[in-house]
Amino acid sequence: MIAEEMAGKAMVTWFDPEERKRELTVYGANVSMVHEYDGKDYLINLVDTPGHVDFGGDVTRAMRAVDGTIVLIDPVEGIMPQTETVLRQALREYVKPVLFVNKVDRFIRELKLTPEQMMQRFEEVIRDVNIYIQKYAPEEYKQKWLVNVMDGTVAFGSAFRRWAISIPYMKKTRMTFKEIIDLTIQGKEDELAKKAPMHQVVLDMIVKHLPNPLDAQKYRIPKIWKGDLNNDVGKDMLACDPDGTLAMIMTKMVPDPHVGFVAAGRIFSGKIFKGKDVYLITQHKTQKLQQVVVYRGIQRIPVDEITAGNIVGIVGIPDAFTGETITDAGKVIEPFEEIKHIFEPVVTKSIEPKNPMELPKLVDILKRLGREDPTLVVKINQETGEYLVSGLGELHLEIKVEHKLRDLGIDVDMSKPIVVYREALFDKSPEIEGKSPNKHNKFDIIVEPLEDGIYQAMLAGDLPSEGEIKRKNIELFQKFKKTGMDYDEARNILLMHNRNVLIDMTKGIQYLNEIIEMVKDAFTDVMEDGPLAREPCMRLKVKLMDAELHEDPVHRGEGQIRPAVRWAIRQAMLAAGAQLLEPKQVIRVDIPTELIGDAIKEIENRRGQILDMKDERGASVISAKIPVSDIFGFDASLKSATSGRGFYSLVETTFERVPKDLFEDTVKSIRKRKGLNEDVPKPEI
Repeated sequence: MIAEEMAGKAMVTWFDPEERKRELTVYGANVSMVHEYDGKDYLINLVDTPGHVDFGGDVTRAMRAVDGTIVLIDPVEGIMPQTETVLRQALREYVKPVLFVNKVDRFIRELKLTPEQMMQRFEEVIRDVNIYIQKYAPEEYKQKWLVNVMDGTVAFGSAFRRWAISIPYMKKTRMTFKEIIDLTIQGKEDELAKKAPMHQVVLDMIVKHLPNPLDAQKYRIPKIWKGDLNNDVGKDMLACDPDGTLAMIMTKMVPDPHVGFVAAGRIFSGKIFKGKDVYLITQHKTQKLQQVVVYRGIQRIPVDEITAGNIVGIVGIPDAFTGETITDAGKVIEPFEEIKHIFEPVVTKSIEPKNPMELPKLVDILKRLGREDPTLVVKINQETGEYLVSGLGELHLEIKVEHKLRDLGIDVDMSKPIVVYREALFDKSPEIEGKSPNKHNKFDIIVEPLEDGIYQAMLAGDLPSEGEIKRKNIELFQKFKKTGMDYDEARNILLMHNRNVLIDMTKGIQYLNEIIEMVKDAFTDVMEDGPLAREPCMRLKVKLMDAELHEDPVHRGEGQIRPAVRWAIRQAMLAAGAQLLEPKQVIRVDIPTELIGDAIKEIENRRGQILDMKDERGASVISAKIPVSDIFGFDASLKSATSGRGFYSLVETTFERVPKDLFEDTVKSIRKRKGLNEDVPKPEI
């Protein structure tokens, strides 16, 4: 696909100008190619994903579409936090890894290592990767999926110099490490690239060691699809049957100026072709496919038909979104499991057009951007008239929102980053009675913290965290009980939203069925806007204990029920001493040892807390935790304090209670920004 002399230099998967300018992958891109191995042709669907943590959402979505992954490591820098993150993302989706150790030429040129020293460093990298595989792999694959030099699940090379090597390839060609070192030192890397071409070694490794869809779907489908495996659709997917019912998941939506949106996804059973009618499960819509394509990086190549096991592009389903399940028109199948992202959006900016006439256009584009990248959360606050966009980091918002809007010709003012806090409880509330405005309906509600085991299981994806639960799902109720919730409560869960749970503990209340949807809506309202500062709530269990309802439907409409339930939940939270939680980022700082004092000073100036310090290969590594509100601009000030030699990477995001001495001021400043009364709310009961 690329002229040989351009390989290692030209990036055919960078289709956005920002990617070329920054030399950084921002958008995942697909390439389908044919590779000959042992005299047979194999079709390889390859997805290129970003490495920067701010664009990790693309990695998570790509993992649903693929069965295997190549983990790329620079052995000079060693394993980065992002290596652990992407391995965790892959293994959570039952995606098998192999390892490519890149930039080996740096060992020879810069560090002048002997073959023995190189092997020792390789062993360290392989050992570290295997530790993560054993930590995150599904139980049955902890041993099977370990990477190993001898069997060829590890390859070494230099992508930039176009050569690669693996033990099986060395045995086949009788090449030696000494030969590789000699050719590199002599500057004969073009000759080396002809003797050991990178594409040959890596694509051979993919064909030999990564599973094909026929094998992979047998163990992946039970993990990513919760329907009945014994019905026709389940059997079709397990067999990857091209003649079965269509079952496909969309993993990417790319806007296109000519055709609207191009949707990309993976077919698990059935086939698609131009003109076919398909049904979008969540949208409840039937749409006609206008074009079916395979990808060659930026190029889309129209084809007549694409069958199960492939990654495809589709034109003609403008209403799809990332995570949507698609099947044959006239059929309804169980949707695929929700794609769960590891990091939550914690950096928010308020946005408004410089020209008020462009507001409708801005709203339309923001909604489109939210569909294109679900880790961008667009929220329009009706009360304050604020348009808020949240992302995984400052770079995420800059490239995917600011630059996108500018390219589309909309000039906007974006605020400085805003931190979105969470509201939570640490104690159980008393039972609070909420009355409807007409005093004819009453609701008794208790709010308490959600059990830690349940919350952690939701985070890990072992328990659902969004939506309703079928009343007869006894297996799931048992799971809730095992993780820490009372069984009686578990089987009465009505709804989950943002990892908060609504439970109906009432018995035989007349007319409750007629108004229960309004109760759910009121619960969702409060989980989005808590009582303290109208910030989202987290880790809450809201229990409806009792209710009294008027017999006449006229007296129990939406305007009566929702305010009563909302008031009761908010008052219960205030009565239990609702707290504000602030997001904190756990980061790793890599720095030369002699500059460690400057880095520590920068961290401590930002209410940071040092968690650990250690020396690794002559450099220092600091683990620290810094509140998101204080981390803005940290990268620039760290570079400035260390003359560009220090850098940091994100390990994880956590939420912790705002310190007592900052609590009141923080609540007041958020309320002021939102145009609310600045007083800290107190219970009215």
